[in-house]
Amino acid sequence: MDAQTQLELEAAAFRTLRDHLQKRTDVQNIDMMNLAGFCRNCLSRWYQEAAAERGIEIGKMEAREAFYGMPFDEWKAQHQTDASDAQKAAFEVSHKDAG
Repeated sequence: MDAQTQLELEAAAFRTLRDHLQKRTDVQNIDMMNLAGFCRNCLSRWYQEAAAERGIEIGKMEAREAFYGMPFDEWKAQHQTDASDAQKAAFEVSHKDAG
């Protein structure tokens, strides 16, 4: 496979992940962090960092909107729930060595 085709396939897979997460508003970021070690905010930060490496300035909220499919505050108001004590405890365990 040539490099351009690989790049296009990786980009397509990434867009599919982004679109999937926009539809799965029932999946909370803390659960993603606990299970996979990343969440929508991480994806938006990686997107912003990749842009910066190419000299493109994208703001934090603009990058988040690309992954939430709407302004971040709107997504939070519509879909984010308060983390349970169990979710918070799982986060502490799963990230104890991450700091």
